[in-house]
Amino acid sequence: MKTFILKLANFVFSGARVKLREDINQNRILAAKLMTNQVSAMAAGSDIRDTEFKVFSQNGEDGILQYLINNVAIKNDTFVEFGVSNYQEANTRFLLMNNNWKGLVLDGSSENINTIKNEELYWKHDLTAQQYFVTKDNINTIISEAGISGDIGLLSVDIDGNDYWVWQAIDVVQPRIVVCEYNSVFGCDYPISVPYDAKFQRVEAHHSCLYFGASLPALCHLAEQKGYDFVGSDSTGINAFFVRANLDHGMKKLLAKEGYVKSRHRESRDVEGNLTFVSGDARLGLIADMEVVNVSNNDVLKLGSIA
Repeated sequence: MKTFILKLANFVFSGARVKLREDINQNRILAAKLMTNQVSAMAAGSDIRDTEFKVFSQNGEDGILQYLINNVAIKNDTFVEFGVSNYQEANTRFLLMNNNWKGLVLDGSSENINTIKNEELYWKHDLTAQQYFVTKDNINTIISEAGISGDIGLLSVDIDGNDYWVWQAIDVVQPRIVVCEYNSVFGCDYPISVPYDAKFQRVEAHHSCLYFGASLPALCHLAEQKGYDFVGSDSTGINAFFVRANLDHGMKKLLAKEGYVKSRHRESRDVEGNLTFVSGDARLGLIADMEVVNVSNNDVLKLGSIA
């Protein structure tokens, strides 16, 4: 009897927690409606950092994306986002729940994917969640086998590693807007990325967790090749935003140095995994011996040689 009562209590409390979380999320969306209207009314060409607000995104990406979709004609309201963890914090969740977009989200953890599939939003919306460790060799197949191809609204790239190389490889979709995380620690002078490694893991690549991804100039270099305009970064210096150049978006195309924001995150760690709170340019010194690729000429060099 005691075991039964405990199981019943856990079931009731679990259901109550889920209902409370869903109610909170709905209230967050309702509260964001006014900000969405304000952002949508801003003229094309505004500094995208002035449009920021957060509902489900890590920082102010939700507001920026509302601004962008109001200024960029979207014919196919479909997104692809990978590196979403359990989707509690993501760039596309507000688009899914507020704007009724549809799309594909990917993560390397089966636990995270199961969490997403057990949420109410999974049956209420046209969302596909799949477990994959994304590489440049499998990404096109993953997207196409999910039934997505051609012109789509948004691609969001955040895998803390091979971001440059995976975006470079994607050709099965032509998103109108691209959001890609850049490594602010790499600076704004050189188009550099970590060398491609299909098994790259940020926490294993260097104990500091500062060695990952690509610099903003590298992403701008790639964007130019793929036919995109760089239109700005968020105010925390984490995400860069790009719009297809052949669209009449009315926004100013920026150089990497014009839109670069130096992050103030102090997420460096010691060899035992403890936070060390190193800030500013001193962060680069921690990874000075690590190799990067200059994506403009494929030269391999050490970060310390360009610091």
